[in-house]
Amino acid sequence: MKDTTISKNIIYIGADDKDIGLFESQYDVPNGISYNSYLIKDKMNVVMDTIDSRKTNEWLENLDKALDGESVQYLVISHLEPDHAASIKILADKFPEMKLVGNAKTFNMLPQFFDIDIENRKVEVKEGDTLNVGDHTLQFFMAPMVHWPEVMVTYEQSEKILFSADGFGKFGTLDTDEDWTCEARRYYFNIVGKYGMQVQALLKKAATLDIKMICPLHGPILKENLEYYINKYDIWSSYKPEDDGVFIACASIHGNTLEAAKKMAEILKDKGAKKVAFADLSRDDMAEAIEDAFRYDKVILAAASYDAGVFFPMQDFLNHLKSKNYQNRKVGIIENGSWGPTAARCMKETLEQMKNIEICEQVVTIKSTMKEADVAKLNLLAEEILK
Repeated sequence: MKDTTISKNIIYIGADDKDIGLFESQYDVPNGISYNSYLIKDKMNVVMDTIDSRKTNEWLENLDKALDGESVQYLVISHLEPDHAASIKILADKFPEMKLVGNAKTFNMLPQFFDIDIENRKVEVKEGDTLNVGDHTLQFFMAPMVHWPEVMVTYEQSEKILFSADGFGKFGTLDTDEDWTCEARRYYFNIVGKYGMQVQALLKKAATLDIKMICPLHGPILKENLEYYINKYDIWSSYKPEDDGVFIACASIHGNTLEAAKKMAEILKDKGAKKVAFADLSRDDMAEAIEDAFRYDKVILAAASYDAGVFFPMQDFLNHLKSKNYQNRKVGIIENGSWGPTAARCMKETLEQMKNIEICEQVVTIKSTMKEADVAKLNLLAEEILK
């Protein structure tokens, strides 16, 4: 278990979920996910977000232990998505005198999830408002569309802690021993990636604060080298490539397009590409493919033609990229078709709907199986994309 110690009076009360198969019913999480929640103990006790219903009982046990017989005066609601808010009514019923802290959008949406009489219980906050609970003062900053419209983050002034909602989160339970960056990148681009402009706005607000610790709603508490994590978010949210390299995404039906894509990888390596990453879109995790497409500055798409279009795994991949605001990349295209190849045209049509995508002039068209003449064209494409 990674260190969940925050301070004497701020206590981690979240839980790990190792049994979940798909997060948000779409993202493979082989190492599970953590649902983070925190208790601030002071003259008035504050719970920072609740938890997914899958772990409500464990969370309540953690809360009761941390409270040691005391009650809760405030619940801060950073984000209403059910993995963080499913237990709001349970907590509200448990502590009927407890106030709910949120913004106008929070309280507009809350009745969609819960039947709670909030008129005499809500504390509505706006940008920059503060709430003093004793030795701790909470300051609230709105973060709309990071990644829901009601999201806000909270800065605790005395201990200089940022409760960052879904920002700076990652897949994986807290006892998972793995590099933060890879799973945080996959988490970011697949969940928050569309909203880079809004993340940039939030980073500008965070830059005005003296932050000593970041407490996200998923993943480890960040205590050291905060500049590293903030820099990653700046790169990701500005849609800049993170690494110099080529990502090859392949959608092959019978293996012939896959053979050409693998040959392309060999050629790129021989020509000095710093890094070549590869995904078989029919078999590999789509979320990881999205992550790599954003990670590298160059991408090669290799796909078979299908039903006068492009093979579905490639179209699905491109639709994902489009929905996540993919931009600022150089792209090469390889298509395959036994008659009337259509994959390149369809891929171009989707790419042209994205911002600042440079499509290589050299398009490689393979008729069924790769020939020597095709290898020569692959070399020309490799030279163009590496320029």
